[in-house]
Amino acid sequence: MFDPTETDSLQAGQVLARGACRFLGALGAAPVTEFSPVSGLRTDVTALMRDGEIWVIECKSCLADYQSDAKWRGYLPYCDRFFFAVDDRFPEEVLPPEEGIIIADGFDAEVIRPAPLRKLPAARRKAQTLRFARAAALRLRGAIDPGVVSLIGRED
Repeated sequence: MFDPTETDSLQAGQVLARGACRFLGALGAAPVTEFSPVSGLRTDVTALMRDGEIWVIECKSCLADYQSDAKWRGYLPYCDRFFFAVDDRFPEEVLPPEEGIIIADGFDAEVIRPAPLRKLPAARRKAQTLRFARAAALRLRGAIDPGVVSLIGRED
């Protein structure tokens, strides 16, 4: 059943991430939030697509959030496609024209500007896919058996 208060406890960026993840799931992708492609970086959403592409979605809740954060450029070497996820009130014209745009809310999302394909080199794709799989598996294991991650290892 639809519950309109379902997003009340989430912060604005989390609402965007949730809508983006639901959209990605509908495409058959496997999204993970707060993924670390390399030590020192943490994406809002990373998705492993059915065809093996890796997408990164950076959620920007407002103009100030975008203007105060330049770390997103560091994600580009770790994905095939890069998108900003924003809400329908965000001034899209300030976003770099070479990056994709997703409009999201807490329930769904839509690509309004496709991201260009920047194909990862094979060695980096393999490393990122393995890192992604390990992170996802450890999170699932932690959800099933809280505390086990401290016994078997961390994501990064």
